[in-house]
Amino acid sequence: MQRSRPGTAAPRREGASASRTSLRQRYRAWLAHHRQSAADSLGRILDNPVASMMTWLVIGIAMALPAALDVGLDNARAVSDSWESPAQISLFLKDTLDPAEGEALRTELAARADIEAVVYLPREAALQEFSDLSGFADVLDSLERNPLPDVLLVTPLADGIAVEAVHRQLAADERVAEAVLDMAWLQRLNSAMELSRRLVLALAVVLVAGVVLILGNTIRLAIESRREEIVIVKLVGGSNAFVRRPFLYTGLWYGVGGGVCAALLVAVALWFLDQPVRELAQLYQSNFRLGGLGVMGSLNLVLLGGLLGLAGAWLAVSRHLGSIAPR
Repeated sequence: MQRSRPGTAAPRREGASASRTSLRQRYRAWLAHHRQSAADSLGRILDNPVASMMTWLVIGIAMALPAALDVGLDNARAVSDSWESPAQISLFLKDTLDPAEGEALRTELAARADIEAVVYLPREAALQEFSDLSGFADVLDSLERNPLPDVLLVTPLADGIAVEAVHRQLAADERVAEAVLDMAWLQRLNSAMELSRRLVLALAVVLVAGVVLILGNTIRLAIESRREEIVIVKLVGGSNAFVRRPFLYTGLWYGVGGGVCAALLVAVALWFLDQPVRELAQLYQSNFRLGGLGVMGSLNLVLLGGLLGLAGAWLAVSRHLGSIAPR
């Protein structure tokens, strides 16, 4: 045993020293764990291709159904927009009116400030037009009398509620047998399409909730299968955020895969229907073609799938991770 000489300082003993990590090092570690969690979770999904593909297809079908219905409504709206024309009111005059009285009514209506134009169509001209368009000339020639009335075609200046008011006023005229608003059927069609769009929105909300529950249940099973691993990580000081991160990425990959499947299913369905729709449009001398999701629509569907995956994973992890604790 050596003794220290008098007048000399005793040797200094070195103990354990605590090191501080800089903010930059913490950021690098955080970023590295994100990359590791993303790659590890994707690898675990790809290691079970059959189960993963079934999950993706279930999510894809649930997302594709409202997306396809919405695309169908957009195409129907495009067709109805091509039919838009100025509202026109057809006035079928009573048989007791002679042509002079019909012409006088035309002049009276044309002078109104809320009417743009009035065209008088005598019954003989109406019969000839119907004969040319219908192809029943021989049958019509065999009739003893002309069954068609004189018609006034009225084009109002206003639209919407104002047209309805003009229609009611003209229908109340005692010289008019019947007044038909030619745009009424299109208004009914637009109302039906708006109702359909709301039904699609309600269906989408229900199916989105179903997707979140499906993903939450999938993540819950993944948590249960890795319970022992989670306990060990918590024993060595792993935080809940550290444990939660891989499962969030698992939900993200499931959601993104489901969104890709949904976009592909919608594209295949539109491709399958494109040829029959074009043939039907050609019969009506139209160049209409089905519109699809497009690039941005498909990307939005994939993005929505990823967000739903994160929501489902967060829901499952928040509910079940707290019950796993080392004893």
